[in-house]
Amino acid sequence: MVFYFTNNAVTPPATYFMGKDKYENEDLIKWGWPEDVWFHVDKLSSAHVYLRLNPGQTIKDVPQQVINDACQLVKANSIQGHKLSEVDVVYTMWANLKKTPGMEVGQVSFFNDNEVYKVKVEKQNPVVNRLEKTKKEEQPNLREQRERRDAEERAEKKQQLREQKEREKADERKKKEEAELRSYSSLMKSENMKDNQSGYDSDEFW
Repeated sequence: MVFYFTNNAVTPPATYFMGKDKYENEDLIKWGWPEDVWFHVDKLSSAHVYLRLNPGQTIKDVPQQVINDACQLVKANSIQGHKLSEVDVVYTMWANLKKTPGMEVGQVSFFNDNEVYKVKVEKQNPVVNRLEKTKKEEQPNLREQRERRDAEERAEKKQQLREQKEREKADERKKKEEAELRSYSSLMKSENMKDNQSGYDSDEFW
């Protein structure tokens, strides 16, 4: 089971999702997307909350309100963290999550600590209540969704490569045509042309 929440306070709306328990978090870790941002309460047990970025969007240009709402969800879904007035929340791109065989279920580390962001989060019940009203439960096939996403990306890259090759061929044809035109123009210049007075006429006999 995966829980989905919608942030309608921003345009376009932002969608967050998280697993029901640590075992479903394992599937989210395994089948995450490169476009996913992962959130967790620092040094405490909590839900793994994800934000899926829009095409072309990066973690650095996510609106602060979108970040804030994700952090509120993480805090509210932490057994220890939700009791505290303030916690630290860390977030990073899914691709920066490191999972090794010896780790416990739902546990992760990072490939690059420099790509992990940390914010201090205070309890904001109105935000949590607003998000809870949008809560939906679904049972998505995470593997199928990821494989479909990857297939679409491969198809798009192939199309882009075809279009690039077509542009290169068109540019090459244009350059060739321009070169031929310059060559023809050079031949047609008056100083490069000869008339019968300066050359040999086939009608002249000796």
